[in-house]
Amino acid sequence: MNGSSGRPRPLIPERRTIFGLLGGGLLCVALALAFWLPAHFLVEELRDGGVTDAARVTNVDNKPKYVKFTLVQGPKSGTEIKLGEYAGMLPDVRPGDALLVTYDPGDPHRSLPDAWVTDPPANLPAYGSSAMAAFLLAGAAVGTIRRRRLLLTHSPPPEPA
Repeated sequence: MNGSSGRPRPLIPERRTIFGLLGGGLLCVALALAFWLPAHFLVEELRDGGVTDAARVTNVDNKPKYVKFTLVQGPKSGTEIKLGEYAGMLPDVRPGDALLVTYDPGDPHRSLPDAWVTDPPANLPAYGSSAMAAFLLAGAAVGTIRRRRLLLTHSPPPEPA
């Protein structure tokens, strides 16, 4: 209690709480960039210099951790390639399915379904990390402002005698 007004002193956010929110927010920003940038640059590179050919799916893991396909036309016809991921996602296909694939002619393992190159799917991990970053950084900002305001307007507690 503050002796002069009779009201309890408001709770002041601690520095470690503010630094924890700030650190968590910065970590989420780093995660969002790690999810977004590689997928974005792969799509942009395939749009600029990729080759689109027909392919047939030869093998799909049950997780799915990988999708393997064989090119059925074009200069690399007959080549078996492992399909690249977009933000940790792979298309929902089965062995024997046909699909159009866009790949980097210099490194065919950098490949995506043509539909994902023209219209990439939602990058949910990046969106979720961005939302968490915004929430945590806003919490750090609100905590900092509240702490500063309370420390400026309220006197420190009286020292014990």
